[in-house]
Amino acid sequence: MAKTKVFMSFDYDHDEDLKTLLIGQSKNDDSPFSLADWSIKEHIDENWKAHARRRILAVDVVCVICGKHTDTATGVSAEVKIAQEEGVPYFMLAGRSEGGNVMPRAARNTDKLYKWTWANLKSLIGGGR
Repeated sequence: MAKTKVFMSFDYDHDEDLKTLLIGQSKNDDSPFSLADWSIKEHIDENWKAHARRRILAVDVVCVICGKHTDTATGVSAEVKIAQEEGVPYFMLAGRSEGGNVMPRAARNTDKLYKWTWANLKSLIGGGR
């Protein structure tokens, strides 16, 4: 069975360790997903947005890993906005188990922040939200 293609959005300046954890989970034998190209650490301009849009349109779902500073990560908000504009499903994952996770500014007031567990992650990737 084909794995769900996931675009990972995260705060490059504060949450690269969380990116590494998700990469590890994608390699589990029972993982239902594969990671596509993730966030782009370049100056945000129209070229960056076009590049991000192409990547987001090539996946099935966007996983937004939320840490303690995600609300100030302009790239994450831009990626969420692109997913919203293009109708690509996305979900917010609480990155830090100790709490203090915040969603990006582009999050809608109806968006939920989900606890990061293996069971939740598999469910969210499968559309359980």
